[in-house]
Amino acid sequence: MMQAITAPMADLRGRTAFITGGANGIGLGIARALVRAGANVVIADIRQSALAAAKADLAADQQVETVELDVTDRPAFARAADAAEARFGKIHILVGNAGVGVMGPVLEARFDDWDWGMGVNLGGVINGLVTILPRIKAHGEGGQIVTTSSQSALLPINYSAIYTAAKAAVLGISEAICGELAAENIGVSAFMPGPVQSNIAHSGELRPAEYREDSGYREREEELEKRPVSPLWMSADEVGERVLAGIRANDLYILTHPEFAPGMQSRFDAIMASMPQETVNQARAREIGFLLSNPAFDEQLARRTAKETVAN
Repeated sequence: MMQAITAPMADLRGRTAFITGGANGIGLGIARALVRAGANVVIADIRQSALAAAKADLAADQQVETVELDVTDRPAFARAADAAEARFGKIHILVGNAGVGVMGPVLEARFDDWDWGMGVNLGGVINGLVTILPRIKAHGEGGQIVTTSSQSALLPINYSAIYTAAKAAVLGISEAICGELAAENIGVSAFMPGPVQSNIAHSGELRPAEYREDSGYREREEELEKRPVSPLWMSADEVGERVLAGIRANDLYILTHPEFAPGMQSRFDAIMASMPQETVNQARAREIGFLLSNPAFDEQLARRTAKETVAN
């Protein structure tokens, strides 16, 4: 039975968050919210110019540190974590947010497209977990892991195979580790935003030279960079506040856009409608009982139901 999940980061004053992809867009929105809540923030990003602009924007030098980091570089990740601890002593919150938008027809996708998209969107999250999670456990003060997945993980659309593969994996990791880490007083939140005002359309500018030759998406990336950001997309600051609330409550799922609900329901209904309509083999069910449920889902449902009851 899974240990009951508390909210280890309900009070963020004096805690330290390490945010990858934190210099703009969603990451910077999260950083702003955490700084306002009294947390120290280490912003990790691949571009030094963006880091400098973000630090100036936050205007809270006593609470903010910046480190240049390519999340696919494992030795660099360790050095960045060392720098964070050198500045603030301990890391309590890991926000695995760095991501790139790799979109296009699967028939045109080449190995460089898959390797780059999966390397950043999934590999970056894995590298953060392996590097920083043991450090959070070691200080024994509890913590929170926030992984930036996407609504694409729950409602995949055409031309998003690479992006969806990574984001669905990130969601699955979060759900799988939630129960394990509860015993360490470390919460887990899977953050699944819809469209946000950010620079993700300019991801192609960040594609390293080694992932440009065998790519089927370069022309599409150049066209995508010309697409304007809609004013109807959610602001990064609003998203940041939603993540802050999710951290404080230790929500397993942090969602942003109610507009996705009908499509998500259709997906879940389609899955359940495909379940074999056969009598359950009770002996088999007992044998594989450990596979048949995840208490984390019950915990999250109970928490959200209780919150709605109080609100009403």
